[in-house]
Amino acid sequence: MSFYSYKNQGNERCPSRISFDACKKIIEKVCIQVDKVYDACLQQETLKDIRITVKDIYGDWRDFTPPFTFIGCRSTSVKGKLVGTQITRLPDRPNFARIQTKVEIPVEVIFEDANGKRGIGNSSISVPKDVILFVPDESVIPFQLESTVNAMCVSGKAVHGDVLKFEVDVCITIILKIVAKVDLLVPSFGFCEIPPCEEFAENLCEEFFRLPLFPPQLEDVRDNARSPNPRLYSLEDEQEE
Repeated sequence: MSFYSYKNQGNERCPSRISFDACKKIIEKVCIQVDKVYDACLQQETLKDIRITVKDIYGDWRDFTPPFTFIGCRSTSVKGKLVGTQITRLPDRPNFARIQTKVEIPVEVIFEDANGKRGIGNSSISVPKDVILFVPDESVIPFQLESTVNAMCVSGKAVHGDVLKFEVDVCITIILKIVAKVDLLVPSFGFCEIPPCEEFAENLCEEFFRLPLFPPQLEDVRDNARSPNPRLYSLEDEQEE
């Protein structure tokens, strides 16, 4: 099973949605260590005619024959690399600062040579950012700037030269966050109860066994449609009786 297996439904010691009444079952306040996000902003944009240089090509470069055809590219990590970051506090906006940085997004590039042989290499896309975020005052535990990224190329073409380059149009998403590792006090229901794993091989007949023993009547279908928790009469019901 897993937290969300049908066999585990109703287990109060597993993650799920809660109602107001469920809040009455909070049993303690606990201190947990987490990365607290003090502020964040998201930017999504399409960059056109961005030049990327392909490096670390898998296989022997001498086995590929130009000209090359661009197939696609995609980011290989959700964590961007921040280069040349400058944080300048704003005198006219207390607790806010201007953040200037370059976000480097690692991408994997797929291409084909003149003989149709497919190759894969690595590159990166550098995106300058100049934004304003809330920046907390200095403390014993320092804050830091982090980035969450995603990129996908929609088109591209080879650029002639001594190295393998492509000119691409790419869709990017960048989230900049001011983060600090803190000890946070939160309400708790206690420790999670970890259910045993649900083996895939044991599922071969599960759906078949869950079918109703007899075909439902029209009245059964209508009753189930009106019920807040509809289910059909099945072999399991007979066993329960």
